Order: sequence, then structure tokens, then C-alpha cells
Amino acid sequence: MKTLKIPESHIGVSKTFRIPFDIITDIEALSDIKNTSLNQITILLLKFALESLDDTEKKDLENYKKSKSKK
Repeated sequence: MKTLKIPESHIGVSKTFRIPFDIITDIEALSDIKNTSLNQITILLLKFALESLDDTEKKDLENYKKSKSKK
């Protein structure tokens, strides 16, 4: 099973997302439990989700990124 590692720091871009209340409540709880920022936990969960895509979705994502970089 994969494990989650909380990164030290990062350089990022600011975006706004509308996330259901129950999900935010859980993310905030994890943030409190791990004594880290809400942002760090959210990044960690998003990375884990992207790494956990099935093979078809991963391939589609890679193809999309390649097509965008050629423009």
C-alpha cells in the first residue's frame, strides 16, 4: 500500500476551488491532527489522487500534457 509523505515546502500558483463542506471538514481535521497547514494536506491528497489514477486515465493525462507542450 502507498504511504503519504508530507512535503516540506513548495512554490505554487493560487487557484480557487469550491469543495463540498464535508470534504473540507475532513481535510481540516487531518490538518489539525497532523499539525500542518490545510494547504499542505490538500496538496498531499491531490498528489495521491493523481498518482492513483487508473492506467487509462494516466495515459490520457500524459497525452494531454504532451499535446499542450507542443503548442
